Amino acid sequence: MNPSALLQVEHLTMRFGGLVAVDDVSFSVAQGAIHALIGPNGAGKTTVFNCLTGFYKPSVGRITLNSPESQATFLLEQMDDFRIVRDARVVRTFQNIRTFPKMSVLENLMVAQHNHLMRASGWTFLGLIGAPSFRHAEAASVERAEYWIDRTGLAEYADSEAGALPYGEQRRLEIARAMCCDPVLLCLDEPAAGLNPSETEQLSELIGYIRDHHHISVLLIEHDMSMVMGVSDHIVVLDYGQKIAEGTPEEVRNDPAVVQAYLGSDDDETDNAADTTT
Repeated sequence: MNPSALLQVEHLTMRFGGLVAVDDVSFSVAQGAIHALIGPNGAGKTTVFNCLTGFYKPSVGRITLNSPESQATFLLEQMDDFRIVRDARVVRTFQNIRTFPKMSVLENLMVAQHNHLMRASGWTFLGLIGAPSFRHAEAASVERAEYWIDRTGLAEYADSEAGALPYGEQRRLEIARAMCCDPVLLCLDEPAAGLNPSETEQLSELIGYIRDHHHISVLLIEHDMSMVMGVSDHIVVLDYGQKIAEGTPEEVRNDPAVVQAYLGSDDDETDNAADTTT
């Protein structure tokens, strides 16, 4: 393991009764890099995400986040989910879109900054009296929301209800909302699901922008292999809950275990063709 990494996952195991969903998985995520977690359906990818973000408590293992800003170390497996977002600043999106559909795009991004604004308001009192410190924090939050509305191409929808947005724009709204939480690690669970090729390309550019201009690490689950290979710096491959490979996109693309388990092989295609003709 890399002690200087932003995130270190060590011997992560998650059991549900007799089912082992994740089996002794270890990997690290470098600061300011895009890492992808790939594998077939049921390989344990989302379970890993759920352990990282506090939805599950691992059966075994340690998950360490080394904050580059506060110089603090957080043991995520010991923290509640809201503290992982608030204190460790690990933020995620979900495979199924989870916006506030009756709120506007801008309101969705302001809600994402609720914890910050509540602290700035002195838990309501400073907000009620309009204290300068609260007005400054509120203005900064609006500025941050407007920045991410612009960066995600949602300016024309700023006052529209989130639930009325086209599907691709709702995907980008989720990422904008996550970025308003000021993460040090952004976890994206299948962000390209349901997107067309043009939308997927725009999404790849947005993820690259987040890394290059904000130096935020990204951990990505995705089935679109062209996107994964194009945007990722490092890839970890799971199969049946175990890590079977990791490395650069080129290394993973050419790994025989990955080809056999996930990407497919020439032999498989030949067999499928033979089945079709019989």
